[in-house]
Amino acid sequence: MIKTAIDFILHFDVYLTSLIATYGNLVYLFLFLIIFVETGLVIMPFLPGDSLLFIAYWLGRYFGEKVFAKFINPAHIEKTKSFFNRYGKKTIVLARFIPIVRTFAPFVAGIGKMDYFSFLSYNIIGGISWIAIFVFSGYYFGNIQFVKDNLTAIVLLIIIVSIIPAVWKYIKHKRARTR
Repeated sequence: MIKTAIDFILHFDVYLTSLIATYGNLVYLFLFLIIFVETGLVIMPFLPGDSLLFIAYWLGRYFGEKVFAKFINPAHIEKTKSFFNRYGKKTIVLARFIPIVRTFAPFVAGIGKMDYFSFLSYNIIGGISWIAIFVFSGYYFGNIQFVKDNLTAIVLLIIIVSIIPAVWKYIKHKRARTR
């Protein structure tokens, strides 16, 4: 069962054609559910993904500092606030493009006391950008035979490339700490 599920995920491109032939427009609902699970199933799976972002923001804003102060050095919380004052807008937009980060960015923005209107505005900009880039890229590149033939490898490459900045930052931070 698990092996079949992993095979289905890794070779979704192979199964997509037969799914569309069999289920037609219901495939779009299925794709929506995949995206929803990836972005919104962290805390409360019964809420729509976008609503969860705003709930995560408010939870972080009102409870995050109190909860995390018991587990995290207060200096790190102050650094988070400083970071969001300086880079919060860019962070919210760019977080949409980085798996895992997009799930936690609203919560951290709340802990950092980011202005709500800024959070809302840049979250909308990031969401629209993310959707537009991937929809238009899928439409354009999905018609290229090389992409059709190598979709699994391309998807894995996109995932790897999207996490490289976070890994690089982590390595850089570790090196700086050891010095």
